[in-house]
This record gives sequence, C-alpha cells and structure tokens, in this order.
Amino acid sequence: MTDFLNGRVRVLCGDITEQQVDAIVNAANSSLLGGGGVDGAIHRAGGPEILAECQEIRRTRYPDGLPTGKAVITTAGNLPARHVIHTVGPVWGYHGGREPELLAACYHNSLALAVEHRLESIAFPSISTGAFGYPRHEAACVAAQAISAFLLHEVGTAQLEVERPTLAEVRLVFFAQSDADIFVRHQRFVR
Repeated sequence: MTDFLNGRVRVLCGDITEQQVDAIVNAANSSLLGGGGVDGAIHRAGGPEILAECQEIRRTRYPDGLPTGKAVITTAGNLPARHVIHTVGPVWGYHGGREPELLAACYHNSLALAVEHRLESIAFPSISTGAFGYPRHEAACVAAQAISAFLLHEVGTAQLEVERPTLAEVRLVFFAQSDADIFVRHQRFVR
C-alpha cells in the first residue's frame, strides 16, 4: 500500500466489492444496467437493489443513458459499502481529444457526490483503463491531478464552511499489482 496527500489517498490492491468504505465507485457503462469488468462484479455482488435503483435513474433522470463524465449514487445492496457511485468513463479515442477532461470529470463528480451525501470514505477502481482502453499511465496522471485538485480545494474551502464534511480517505483500488505499480510510477499528486 502507498499513500499520498498526507495519507488521505491510499493506493492498494484488492477487490473493490470488498472495500469497507462509505461508497465505492462503479466504472459503469451508460446504460447503468450492469456489464462486464468492475461494473458486472459490483452488480453481481451487490444484488438486485442496485439494478432497481439504476433502472429508476434511467426512467426518471437519464432515459438516454448516463452521459460520460457524469455520476449518480445508489444503494450498495449486499456490498459492505453503504453506497455505489456510478460514473461513465470515456472510451479511448472516441471523444475527439476530450478524454482527459471527461476522465477528470468522472473523479470530480464522484467526489462531489460523496461530499454532497456527507460521506467520509470512497474507493475508486481505475476508471476507463479496462475495456474502454484508456492507457493506464495516462489515466494515472489524470486521476491523480483530478483528486488532488478536488481535495486541495475542499481543504481550502472547509475553513469557510465549518460544517461541511471532508473526505477523510480516498482509496484507489487495483485488482492487479502491476496496475497499481503503473499508477504509482505515473501519478502526479500535488506534494
């Protein structure tokens, strides 16, 4: 395990569905109806409650699917986490060069939802680096910069908004040690 930003960000290997945090992030597809990889694992482990809430979100808020970079929150069903935050990462090469901006939005919007719901801990998978083909070393830079910008802004504004909760822990959970190593080598956390 490696940590950054005075221990607020932790990089570890493990199964995201087993993280005991307030929310885990699902690298979802726009349908919000489950799929392969992390998305399928979360839906399988969490049970039908997650799918039911996702179907309601599709029916009431996003009938055409969740747009890339946006995030929504649901129950976590049978998972040890309390919530699942679903975000749709960019497919590498399909967004006219806007992939870094959209990937950063996934992290920012997920963290913003966590703060809005007064959560203190969140665990992310490596968004877009699986089936969506985002190069792992480039995703590491974008993720680290987006998380740093959010947490450092939160610290700066927390003095003004005393009652606003802060995220005490952001976990970056990698299934394979080799992926965690790539992240640690290429991250760009603000020191």
